[in-house]
Amino acid sequence: MDVSDRYYRVYQHCLAETKRLDQQVRVLPKSEFWQMKRARVPETEIGILSGLDATQAKEFSEKRRQTVHTFPYLSYDRPAPSAVETLLKVQHAGVDLVVMTMRRVRELDEAFNRCDLGQFFPENRRYCLPNDYVKTGDVKDKPLLMAKALAELPRAADVWMVGDTEADIIAAKTHGVKVIGVLCGIRDRAQLESHKPDLIANNLGEAVEIILESQ
Repeated sequence: MDVSDRYYRVYQHCLAETKRLDQQVRVLPKSEFWQMKRARVPETEIGILSGLDATQAKEFSEKRRQTVHTFPYLSYDRPAPSAVETLLKVQHAGVDLVVMTMRRVRELDEAFNRCDLGQFFPENRRYCLPNDYVKTGDVKDKPLLMAKALAELPRAADVWMVGDTEADIIAAKTHGVKVIGVLCGIRDRAQLESHKPDLIANNLGEAVEIILESQ
């Protein structure tokens, strides 16, 4: 999913909520903001670069954390360019598709229903968090989710993970699964390379080409 609109709108909202009425702030352009998010620039630093003081930046960071995964903003997510076409291609190639996400059930259902993505993933191919799950951190939670998936799914001749975060790479490497990092999401090349995926592709389509050609 392309989550850039959601993250940017939450940034704008939390900045407006945190600043004083008489305070001049600089709302970063979306391209600049998203470049910083992909490079994992801390939220407090983004707040300070936007004109907040240190105390406000902490408040801004906390507001953002509490807001970014809430339903009013999840509706801004969209499938990444060409993602649906790529999923159709994989499906037609007979590949067993599984989704693995740190979204909770209700959050995954929202995206699937709104964007008609459920057609690619039967109920028993959806690995996400229970609605009441208390997260400890994606890099800790995702390997646990992958362990559950590998224990339950039918044995496969070849298993690949395609993802855009460090949690995806860490989960795959923890369980000896080949992993391709994609650059169309929330991390830039330097962030992905630091976790040493097997390969890096520009987008989901390119990753799928690599996988299908390897068969």
